[in-house]
Amino acid sequence: MDILVCISCVPDTTSKIVFNDNKLAKDDIQFIIGPYEDYALSRAVELKEENESINISVLNVGLKENDSLLRRSLAVGADSAFRINVNPNDSNQVSSLIADFISENKFDLILMGKESTDFNSGIVHHLVGSKVKYNSFSPVSSLSIVDNTTVEVNLEKKSSIEKIQVSTPVILGCQEPIADWKIPNMRGIMKARSKEINIIEKEEKEMKVKYERFTLPQKRSEIKYFTKDNISDLLEELKIFK
Repeated sequence: MDILVCISCVPDTTSKIVFNDNKLAKDDIQFIIGPYEDYALSRAVELKEENESINISVLNVGLKENDSLLRRSLAVGADSAFRINVNPNDSNQVSSLIADFISENKFDLILMGKESTDFNSGIVHHLVGSKVKYNSFSPVSSLSIVDNTTVEVNLEKKSSIEKIQVSTPVILGCQEPIADWKIPNMRGIMKARSKEINIIEKEEKEMKVKYERFTLPQKRSEIKYFTKDNISDLLEELKIFK
């Protein structure tokens, strides 16, 4: 079975977000593999540990600075890595590039995160599915292989979990608790250094969305604390709301 894991490059949640000239200032931001894509990759590696005949490819749409994340994916257990050398601008553009790659290479199982944690659109897997005519399901919290042409998944609903068996090829948007995150060990890191990252040159696809501006959320109002020793101050503050 051939598995493709699509990974995104997102800011670490601990990074401070700053905009300069209406653009994200990336200089001081630590970028990581999207957490949901990390779950997808970890589950793919677990499946490979159960069946060594499985081959895992990882794909990223992005620029050279993302190579370190692809290298990490190889260290975790992926067999090959590909990067489409295009700056990702919107979901339609990214999904079109991924769809072209899938059409040219053919995979049994395509795993993605249920959404990226930067824009949280949650639609790329479904857009890719519509372009390559594959079924797509999301969010998926459990995945097992039944046979070479069938997988069983738990599909999260608002008030229930739906267990279904689906034929491959299929696209799945993954979330916890589908797997425990894999941490690369020293042996994996050393092996990953010798593996090639395959760069694919493509023209940028048409953008369906144009970003006009970025703004930070408004600051929350100040929180004031009062104790039993300064009740009079509290009463003064409450007068403001009369």
